[in-house]
Amino acid sequence: MKAAIIVFPGSNCDRDLAVAFEKAGADVTMVWHKDTELPAGVDIVGIPGGFSFGDYLRCGAIAANSPICRSVVAHAEKGGYALGICNGFQVLTETGLLPGALRRNANLKYICKPVGLRVETTDTIYTGGYDKGQEVLIPIAHHDGNYYVDDAKLAELKGEERIAFTYLDNPNGSVADIAGVVSRNRRVLGMMPHPERMAEPEHGGTDGSAMFRNMVDQLVTA
Repeated sequence: MKAAIIVFPGSNCDRDLAVAFEKAGADVTMVWHKDTELPAGVDIVGIPGGFSFGDYLRCGAIAANSPICRSVVAHAEKGGYALGICNGFQVLTETGLLPGALRRNANLKYICKPVGLRVETTDTIYTGGYDKGQEVLIPIAHHDGNYYVDDAKLAELKGEERIAFTYLDNPNGSVADIAGVVSRNRRVLGMMPHPERMAEPEHGGTDGSAMFRNMVDQLVTA
């Protein structure tokens, strides 16, 4: 299984994400944002957390217009898989691959701590390693993680079971406690919490590791 991790100026979780994929058995290539093509045969693109381009304008807005993102969008539109974490989630909304927007946290402060999540669907390669309703502990580290969609889009996400994770104790004001959503074809996931930061015992827990193991297992056999 081949994964490509996009690297932007200001990324600070790119290597963490690469390690999580590698430990799950993936062959990982780091891809600079100025590249125009993804490596041949890539199964999944990882868009990491961090502060791409210093979070100027809107978070993720400049990164979404980097040359490589045109290739990421084409990859997803052809049915390829993409995972955006934290700033990567913001990038995915800015490209239009996922609905909604990430606004300033409700308390207007940066938040960095482990939080409890509930798995809302297991019908994705990202969540299939968990049980529906399972509670997991995953860290957050963001200033603009307040997910927003209007009422019509929220009803659509709920009706199509596209909410992947919800917060047990909402830390940022996200509508309907949403921590992560998937695309209509269920192949693109954006989430604010960092599963790559809870994937090894040295991290203080391994609740994130099931996500990477299941992704690799499913894409190897696809």
